[in-house]
Amino acid sequence: MAVYPFFMTESTWATDLFDTLLAEYGPQSWWPGEHAIEIIVGAILTQRTSWENAARAISSLKAQGLLAFSEIDRARSQVLEAAIRPSGCFRAKAAKLKAFAAHVMERHTGSLDRFLALPTGRLREELLGIHGVGPETADAIALYAAKVPLFVVDAYTRRLLERLGRLLGGETYDAVQQAFTQNLPEDAVLFNEYHALIVRHGKDRCRTRPVCADCPLASECSYPPFGGVAV
Repeated sequence: MAVYPFFMTESTWATDLFDTLLAEYGPQSWWPGEHAIEIIVGAILTQRTSWENAARAISSLKAQGLLAFSEIDRARSQVLEAAIRPSGCFRAKAAKLKAFAAHVMERHTGSLDRFLALPTGRLREELLGIHGVGPETADAIALYAAKVPLFVVDAYTRRLLERLGRLLGGETYDAVQQAFTQNLPEDAVLFNEYHALIVRHGKDRCRTRPVCADCPLASECSYPPFGGVAV
């Protein structure tokens, strides 16, 4: 795997970025979910939509007694699709939920705890083998539901690092993830907070059309003074 020099020349860049975001936004107390199954279902339902829409779908599943993998596995696809309609792409997401439920029921005798207690490498391998679970979703489930130290790379992460000049664009998921993990302690609590802070910054300021006024990273960013919105 290629190693990008601009990551390796400053061993403190990752901790400095974390410290700046934490000072600006404070602890985020993420992921927004009470139990492991809610976190997993949310990680699938939030694909290609906002968390607000995914949360509405989760509430619908709860109201219909479907927020359990045994129930998802038994439910007719049409019933599941109707329940998660607020999340969008409901047919595809219902199929993904059914695939995840089937994996838990068939490979782990219905025990989510047993599944999440797998060694990290095997857990990630099995997650990636489930229909509809890519690297970002797999790592979000591993980090937030199983509490193992896998750094989550999402669109907010790529956008931020490209604007800070730390990505050229087009790097693989694993290369970006490795850039963080090689420069940070292997700590699930830290990775949890870091990802949440990046998401917060991406929603508040580092949007597709960025809001650069008072941004704590403005002095390092390639966008101001011309690319941002002075509001």
